[in-house]
Amino acid sequence: MWCYCLLLLAALSIPSGTSRMREWAHHGASMFADLTPKEMLAVQDYLWSCKDLGLSSPQSLDLKKNSILLMELHLPRKHEALRALDRGQAKPPRQARVVVQFGNQAEPNITEYIVGPLPFPNSHQPKSFKGNRPIKFESRPMSWVEYKHLHAILENISEKVHRVLMESTGFTFTNCTDRCLTFSDIAPRGLASGERRTWVMLQKNVEGYFLHPVGFEVLINHRDLDPKKWTVEKVWYNGQYFNSVEELVERYDKDELVKLKLPEHDDQDLFSTYIPRGHSNTPTNIHGPKLVEPQGHRYRLDGNFVQYAGWSFAYRVRSSAGLQVFDLRFNGERIAYEVSLQEAIAFYSGHTPAAMQTKYIDAGWAMGTQDYELAPGIDCPEIATFIDLYHFYDTDKPVRYRNALCIFEMTMAMPLRRHFNSNFNGSYNFYGGLENHVLVIRTTSTVYNYDYIWDFYFYQNGVMESRVSATGYIHATFFTPEGIHYGNKVYNHVLGNLHTHLIHYKVDLDIAGRENSFETMSLKYENFTNPWSPDHTIQQSRLVRRQHTNERSAAFRFGKKFPRYLHFYNPNQTNKWGHQKGYRIQFNSHANSVLPRGWMEENGVSWSRYPLAVTRHKDSEATSTTIYIQNDPWEPVVSFEDFIRNNENIENQDLVAWVTVGFLHVPHSEDIPNTATPGNAVGFFLRPFNFFDEDPSLTSRSTVIVRPGKNDKPEVQRWTPEIIGHCVSDKPFFYNGTYSRI
Repeated sequence: MWCYCLLLLAALSIPSGTSRMREWAHHGASMFADLTPKEMLAVQDYLWSCKDLGLSSPQSLDLKKNSILLMELHLPRKHEALRALDRGQAKPPRQARVVVQFGNQAEPNITEYIVGPLPFPNSHQPKSFKGNRPIKFESRPMSWVEYKHLHAILENISEKVHRVLMESTGFTFTNCTDRCLTFSDIAPRGLASGERRTWVMLQKNVEGYFLHPVGFEVLINHRDLDPKKWTVEKVWYNGQYFNSVEELVERYDKDELVKLKLPEHDDQDLFSTYIPRGHSNTPTNIHGPKLVEPQGHRYRLDGNFVQYAGWSFAYRVRSSAGLQVFDLRFNGERIAYEVSLQEAIAFYSGHTPAAMQTKYIDAGWAMGTQDYELAPGIDCPEIATFIDLYHFYDTDKPVRYRNALCIFEMTMAMPLRRHFNSNFNGSYNFYGGLENHVLVIRTTSTVYNYDYIWDFYFYQNGVMESRVSATGYIHATFFTPEGIHYGNKVYNHVLGNLHTHLIHYKVDLDIAGRENSFETMSLKYENFTNPWSPDHTIQQSRLVRRQHTNERSAAFRFGKKFPRYLHFYNPNQTNKWGHQKGYRIQFNSHANSVLPRGWMEENGVSWSRYPLAVTRHKDSEATSTTIYIQNDPWEPVVSFEDFIRNNENIENQDLVAWVTVGFLHVPHSEDIPNTATPGNAVGFFLRPFNFFDEDPSLTSRSTVIVRPGKNDKPEVQRWTPEIIGHCVSDKPFFYNGTYSRI
């Protein structure tokens, strides 16, 4: 008997397969965690100790220096990570990816290093790109110091055109008190690889300055590392081009041009601010509905490891790109190894030089570091868990971004599923319904004027949704009569320029294992004789499946017919009914290409040719873009087209889906002051397709079933407390808004 009890206790102590997989997932999550401030400082100290690198502070005003531009986590190789995630083995050492600018040498260049092991680094190795493409120094992102010098040359220009600006706009760039100008710089910076020429647009420095262009743009060549050698190559004033500032002033003085005279600036004209105005349509000033958690969180968070309703995953916010999740599992089974934001672009059209040159490629602005503080009750519910993020970009110390990521559970105010079963005689047989709760992980990127809200949604039925919502200010330029072909006039002298947003994701699927295949499904009509009425025929839809055997066949071009169902499955694993276990990608997008194939800047964003491309996983194809493509899209160091050029077999392989979503935005008057989120959200779903034997949300305790009872009293069956309770935060609204070196 005693032995039996011991055996029983031993059996109970052995974790189930699912528990073991969750333990291993928890064990491995830290492999994907962003660098900590201590790790960043340790890497910096180590590299500074390497005298051969000759590093100095990025804050020094000299451009001819060697300095660290960016530091972020270097991901382990997938097969190494899977040993820890699938077998519980030791995790590979943590490493950092470091971008170093070598400006203090005869041939300036950019070199990337892999530094490790953390937390006590003692080695660094150069990191190369596919094909060993060099990183041109001119392709580097703009630094704070370079902006400092750009500001100085604009001050010099402003002094020369002081009278022109004052008479034309009532504002100037220097000695301006409350009538100051600011600027926005346009990218890419030139028309060919190796250039560094930037169009700069002047705007009134008031709240919402993006909507206040003044009709003055200037092209500055700042390729030389000596700012004293920077030159002005072109000037655009009120629709007219000039070869120099001096030419503009001379012709202005001689009345040989069409002069501009803006209306007197009205400080009470609040069109670009958030200040409420007009007749309120809300009859009371009380708060609207709020989201509450009557009995606390139902998700678990430990570091960067999250568990919720069968889901588990690790997350990070990559400094160069943004939000990413890893080792995505449902009930212990991995669905995806990685789902990660890669890039966001906005390509514009217009009549002014700044407008026609604007092709923003946002990883080039370190999009992940633009994740500023989230406001409770607005950006995220008050009940959310807010998390600080840390970045090391163009700085000499880690920068803390307070409350820049949030995680919360919410109701969708829509049943996940429901049914009213009528008895067709004035009553019912039963009602069944399930609340639709989801977990959301959210961050934002404010890249200049635009705000992107990045979301991953996790549903109780094994569905994951990736969503981006666009808001913020439109990129506006000075209105000219010809500009009406490129957008809409949204205010006096202000054109809202048309543009296309495209967002690119990497989805490394591991459906019931790494050996996956890909097929598409569509419908065709079939016509046959009615078997039970031979004098008639039947027309109906028939399912057509197409197996894609190589990468080229699975690269779908914009403008071509796109399949209805995109099905990734494991040919070696089946569910209870004999169907191969799979997931499908479902698009929520109305994207299109931004430029003709192979046209100049389009080469840098060749992924934008495809709403979907499927490749075999390779550690050498970790990302589809880099921070250098913004300033050199003509000869990119990473070309997505190379990923599919070898046309490898994709049957029964470790597959990666590259997903492009987006939308066309033709700005209109309702975009003033800001673009609103309704209708401006795009993304995709990962939806189970025969992966489970039935809807996995059947395990949810939020189900309610109602049946007719005796004496007309309904019988309610539920698995959660009948009395919900109520609570609302009594904490006053708080927002700090600062981010600083630590």
